[in-house]
Amino acid sequence: MKTVLITGCSSGFGLETAKHFLRHGWKVVATMRSPREELLPTSEHLHVLALDVTDPESIRLAVEAAGPIDVLVNNAGIGTLNALEGTSIDTVREVFEANTFGTIAMTQALLPQFRKRNTGAIVNITSSVTLKPLPLLSVYTASKAAVNAFTESLALELRQFNVRVSLVLPGRAPETRFGENSQRRMGGIPDAYSTLAQRTFEGWRQSTEPVTHTADVVQAVWRAANDPAGPLRLYAGADAVALAEAVGKPTV
Repeated sequence: MKTVLITGCSSGFGLETAKHFLRHGWKVVATMRSPREELLPTSEHLHVLALDVTDPESIRLAVEAAGPIDVLVNNAGIGTLNALEGTSIDTVREVFEANTFGTIAMTQALLPQFRKRNTGAIVNITSSVTLKPLPLLSVYTASKAAVNAFTESLALELRQFNVRVSLVLPGRAPETRFGENSQRRMGGIPDAYSTLAQRTFEGWRQSTEPVTHTADVVQAVWRAANDPAGPLRLYAGADAVALAEAVGKPTV
């Protein structure tokens, strides 16, 4: 029986991915900053662990408690939404610590066991916003674009050890708590950008374009974990697929 470790399982993509792997007979190590076992079905194959991906000691303890892992899903992350001029440098650092450095740190922590066993898979969840510039998302997009570049280079390094590395790029997902999550560190949008912000928010509210559903991301992660012949990039959600095709990225 294979074991998957998933970060950021308290809600959204991470929570539903953990449930999916459990239903399909995997052992699941579901990690959260504040563990809540009641969020997931009771199962002898489930291990809920405390993990803060920005804390090296928390990472060390979680990896030690988890034992051998076959697949790592780096899902934990935070959002922010503001003009750059209205974003404090502390917020920039917070976003990069969680989204970028947290992903890198978790990967580093598990690489030795993957390499020694000559097997394993790493799935990094980023975002389709990295395919098209959007206002008010410069910091968030930069944090995810860095993970894209990191993942693509890492895949070349790990091929010799039979360790697969994949990216899952979801589109806009209203079902998740991204908006709520982002508002916590949003601060005030500077007056000089208020018209742009109002126009942007109104465009999102009135959009009739397809969106990404949590199930789309779950299926993409499942494929990345199980398909040795799968592509490095998997676009999750009709909007993500359409955007990838529009910019000439292969989606099969």
